[in-house]
Amino acid sequence: MSIRVQKLYQIICIWHSLQSTLIGMLLFLYTLLLFHQLHTKAENTPCQTMGDPKFPLLYKDGDVTIGGIFAIHRKETLPSFKFSQKPQLLSCSSVNLRDYRLSQIMIFAIEEINRSESLLPNVSIGYQIYDTCGSRLSTMSATMGLMNGQKFGARHGCNGQSPLHAIIGESESSATVILSRTTGPFKLPVISPSATCECLSNRKDYPSFFRTIASDYHQSRALIYIVKHFGWSWVGAVNSDNDYGNNGMAIFVKIAQEEGICVEYSVKFYRTEPEKLKKVVDTIERGTAKVIVAFVSFVEMGLLIDQLSIQNITGFQMIGVESWITTKNYITPNSFHSLGGSLGFAVRKSNIEGFADYVRKAFWDTAFPCLQEERNSSQYVLSCSRYEDIFALKNYTEDVSEQRYASNVYKAVYAVAHSLHRLLKCKEKEGCEKSLTIQPHEVVEALKKVNFTIKMGDHVWFDSTGGAVAQYEVVNWQQDSDGSFQFKTVGYYDASLPPDQRLELNTKEIIWTGGQLKKPKSVCSESCPPGTRKAAQKGRPVCCYDCIPCAEGEISNETDSVNCKQCPGEYWSNVEKNKCVLKAVEFLSFTEVMGIVLVFFSLFGVGLTVLVAILFYSKKDTPIVKANNSELSFLLLFSLTLCFLCSLTFIGRPTEWSCMLRHTAFGITFVLCISCVLGKTIVVLMAFKATLPGSNVMKWFGPSQQRLSVLAFTLIQVLICVLWLTIFPPFPYKNMTYYKEKIILECSLGSTLGFWAVLGYISLLAFLCFILAFLARKLPDNFNDAKFITFSMLIFCAVWITFIPAYVSSPGKFTVAVEIFAILASSFGLLFCIFAPKCYIILLKPEQNTKQHMMGKMTSKSY
Repeated sequence: MSIRVQKLYQIICIWHSLQSTLIGMLLFLYTLLLFHQLHTKAENTPCQTMGDPKFPLLYKDGDVTIGGIFAIHRKETLPSFKFSQKPQLLSCSSVNLRDYRLSQIMIFAIEEINRSESLLPNVSIGYQIYDTCGSRLSTMSATMGLMNGQKFGARHGCNGQSPLHAIIGESESSATVILSRTTGPFKLPVISPSATCECLSNRKDYPSFFRTIASDYHQSRALIYIVKHFGWSWVGAVNSDNDYGNNGMAIFVKIAQEEGICVEYSVKFYRTEPEKLKKVVDTIERGTAKVIVAFVSFVEMGLLIDQLSIQNITGFQMIGVESWITTKNYITPNSFHSLGGSLGFAVRKSNIEGFADYVRKAFWDTAFPCLQEERNSSQYVLSCSRYEDIFALKNYTEDVSEQRYASNVYKAVYAVAHSLHRLLKCKEKEGCEKSLTIQPHEVVEALKKVNFTIKMGDHVWFDSTGGAVAQYEVVNWQQDSDGSFQFKTVGYYDASLPPDQRLELNTKEIIWTGGQLKKPKSVCSESCPPGTRKAAQKGRPVCCYDCIPCAEGEISNETDSVNCKQCPGEYWSNVEKNKCVLKAVEFLSFTEVMGIVLVFFSLFGVGLTVLVAILFYSKKDTPIVKANNSELSFLLLFSLTLCFLCSLTFIGRPTEWSCMLRHTAFGITFVLCISCVLGKTIVVLMAFKATLPGSNVMKWFGPSQQRLSVLAFTLIQVLICVLWLTIFPPFPYKNMTYYKEKIILECSLGSTLGFWAVLGYISLLAFLCFILAFLARKLPDNFNDAKFITFSMLIFCAVWITFIPAYVSSPGKFTVAVEIFAILASSFGLLFCIFAPKCYIILLKPEQNTKQHMMGKMTSKSY
């Protein structure tokens, strides 16, 4: 029983599975049939536009059609939305003269091509020109109206094809972005004569967009060129809050930062934001920047000019862009009071032959079909009422010569014509193959390859971004002597040239703000002159800085130096700190006061020593001279003379020879001098030792031994000096470490060991002489030369002991002066202490110059 139930269950499962599969197949077939029916119905259903169709303002039929979208009117009035009745159409007012002329030049170019026998010879070009009234809403409506058209395919079916081959417009960047994004998916080419936003260069987002004007990237760079050219580093920035202003100003600010230009403020507003506009005007008035870069759209600039004029804000140099700088109706007596002298970049003006005559007559005969009807008919009232404000401009042609974008529209029309000429395989005599169907993407590809020259001589081609080469005129708002205003061309900018040749200006022809002939200054901080460097102010832009004088030994030889440069080793900064000059070389010279004083005392010592020698020589037979060992005395006087003279070798510019001479002469002469004093001291001691019974000491220290001892002591010093000069002699040295601002020219000791060996040997002899003289100090008074020698050695040692710290611590030439002073002081000490008492007796107490007195054998006077 269980086996049967199990089999029955399996059969039921298989049946349900087959049933589900069958239902799925039926549903799939039903879906296919439904889609086929809907597709067939769509092909046979006539196309209808939803709501009231938007008709072009100007139109003409042709074999091929070019669309045009321009803001021919400036203001748009919205109808009331009560939701109780069908809304009325939008109404436009206030003719925008610039865009109106652009539509005229488009029709003029099309008519010119239609008459041509070489370009599209048997093909007529039609046009449909829509008016956006300067409204984004109307721009979208006009775009859809152009793409849909008013006529449909055979049997009124929707064939999915646009009746247009290209669209020329819009004139503003934001509106052009809307237009290009809408037409982009259909690959319908859009060529703008004046939309300059850099954002439109993105081929990924706008693959079918072209323009006969350069991108704002080039205009922003051109603004940087002109600001740098005039040395303005502190500027204000105003832009319109749309694609045109935001992108253009972003590029300007970025490049300005790279070029060291500071933007004090960057403010923006849109045409429908009066409160923001007031804040912008307040910011301008409060700002310290005297130069303002106005990257503002055409409409916004008109509002800004009005506010500046109402509030009587003057004294600012405005730098403008192509959107407004050459707008004729913006330059009025009121606006010129605030913006007179404005400088900016404008599209290069080209004179299109025949356009002025066309505007006066032919345009009015062909562009308005309603004018061909009877003037009293109701059709005229219905059809021509929308053109009434345009008819008011029929006889106004003063602005035609100033229309700078006209040539861009002219180039755009001809670019489309050349593309169609290529696609329709036109030949001059055989004509074009009108039966060929042209797809929009084919026109896009053909536009990328266009390369021709129009009759004005301008070369037309599109770069990889769909743009044209940047060429601008630099114009200046000026007033003539008769009170009329003009846009004076004062220079040119060509981005195709090398960077240093792109901007050409005739500065002498520029009239600045307020009618001034002198260029205004706009800096946060004045330029730092040479000799100073810039130090950034904390929390402020880099253009705001303080000028800090360069430190000693540093210079800056250019304006606005960021850093001061260190002078090379032997150079020092001048007083102005803008030039490195050779350091002053300092040494003890014969011409300065200190040198003269030292020379005087040196020669005075020589003279005094010579006088003493003459006195001693004249009294050589007297007891006092004989008693003091006349031979050693004369040798001592000679050595003292050399000591005084050797001090002169320390004065003057050090040379290799003078450096070696001064130290060796000093060492040898002083050893000779001390040796003589030591000999005299030993003679005194030996003389009294010889008086003792049985003493024969004097035979061991007679005149010959005395001379040999002096010679031996001196030869040891000579040997030390020879070793010093051989191993590492003194040499001239430029000491640049003690003083930074000057060079101390001195004699380097060479071998320090040699110098201290010479000085140490002199000290040893002096100390030995002092000890011996000290031991002989208690000998009989009348013949005791030892106490004078003791005192002289005491002075000698005191001088040279104090010399060491003074020598080490004295700077520059004072080191040499200290050494000379020590030489002179010790020499005068020896001269006065040893010879002054004897000279006193010889000259003033001759009665004591007797043998009895010297031997101490005079009897005492009795009372």
